[in-house]
Amino acid sequence: MDKEDTRPEWGRKCGEGCLVPQRIAVALMGFLALLFAYTNRVSLSHVIVELVVPKLRSNSTKGAVCPGDKSLSQSHAADYTGRYKWSEELQGFILGSFYIGYIITHLPGGVLADRFGAKWVLATGMLISALSTCLTPVAIIYGHQWGLIAVRIIMGLAQGPLFPAMTTLLSHWVPKKERGTLGTICYSGVTAGTVTSNLGSGFMLHYMHWPACLYIFGSLTILWVILFLILCYSTASSHPWIRTKEKAYLEEQIPMKTEKPPIPWKKLLLNKPLAATIVAQIGHDWGYYVMITCLPKFMADVLGVSIRSNGIMTSLPFVAMFISSISCGFLTDWLIRTNRMSINLERKLFNFIGAIGPGGLTVAASYAGCDVYVVVALFVLAMFTMGAYYVGQKLSPMDMSPTFSGTITAICNGLGSLAGMAAPPIVGLMTPQTTVAQWHGVFWLGFAILVLSAIVFWIWGTAEVQSYDPNAPAKTA
Repeated sequence: MDKEDTRPEWGRKCGEGCLVPQRIAVALMGFLALLFAYTNRVSLSHVIVELVVPKLRSNSTKGAVCPGDKSLSQSHAADYTGRYKWSEELQGFILGSFYIGYIITHLPGGVLADRFGAKWVLATGMLISALSTCLTPVAIIYGHQWGLIAVRIIMGLAQGPLFPAMTTLLSHWVPKKERGTLGTICYSGVTAGTVTSNLGSGFMLHYMHWPACLYIFGSLTILWVILFLILCYSTASSHPWIRTKEKAYLEEQIPMKTEKPPIPWKKLLLNKPLAATIVAQIGHDWGYYVMITCLPKFMADVLGVSIRSNGIMTSLPFVAMFISSISCGFLTDWLIRTNRMSINLERKLFNFIGAIGPGGLTVAASYAGCDVYVVVALFVLAMFTMGAYYVGQKLSPMDMSPTFSGTITAICNGLGSLAGMAAPPIVGLMTPQTTVAQWHGVFWLGFAILVLSAIVFWIWGTAEVQSYDPNAPAKTA
């Protein structure tokens, strides 16, 4: 028997007139959420280059760094009054301080999203993140490094629920056979945000004073929050203007119990596939966060690239990753739909490609000498292969338990963010003189972490619905 349509009359009429299916609208708004979240998060990696007194490259050991742009060598005669003499270790701690707050709110955010719906969890977090971004210049001017650290921790607290809530939202809106495409469209917002931040920050820092970069990114995020609150809802059943046909389709494809059962903590924490998913998340996050937070410094300190060129060159690898992730989404949906590959094998294979490719190619880039174009080309190839990750491990929480996907993502992403918190300070400690040899060690460490984590996921990871999910298929005797 069909469920009674309790939507208001205006909602039904509006729904039948909508040209875009609401699940696509949700995926696109999720894409923009991650895009703006990452502009808030990543822009400081470029801004900090303008905040601190640059290292005097002429005093470096011969061969330790590249000659770089001539303009950079001459710029040491410039007036750096007002800039901060922050050490590499302090800069690393500042960049990593975001993750102090980020890890704290993952689990509460995931539990709240699973229990009460993702809409308001997402909107609240994004609004606080936007306000933190807009207030960052004030924090720097009046609080110096400690003010900056404080506002970055607050931003981390705001963005902690982002991925758990996003996973919960997608698990209620995207059928399993469409997750490769719509899931990667949504999650590719991470890469698009990094590209937007790198390009936008580079140009804005070249043509405007550095606070403008933060004000613009923060204001655009506030606009997203307003649109999201108007357009999106936590579930198809609560959406007032979804098409009747689409609503029926989603209720058939994504059966959900109306009453939420208690979270089976013991079964979750003792689940071997979940442990493998956590390890894979930590491995990916280490490699990715080293790239988004430290690549601008590598390009500036080792290769001597100017701020404008830095923005362009550091965006190219993430453009490649964006193209790759979207392409992999369409490819994997086709492979699964035509029964050419099982979901389980697809998740493991593409996760492995997304680990070993970036690990090996970033090491190669660090040995490519001072040819900026070769180095950038290798980083582009590295991040192109990392695009496969989003159709690998990243979709596993939705596969393993649609009911508790937010909580599972919170556990995975929260523990994975330990890598994000640790990576910048550790890179700072490993590169006190920012020489080429010191950066070799950084990329070799990343290679080892990525490959080992991929092996663990290949052995123990899975895309099968786990027994602790109330919608798991009953086992036959």
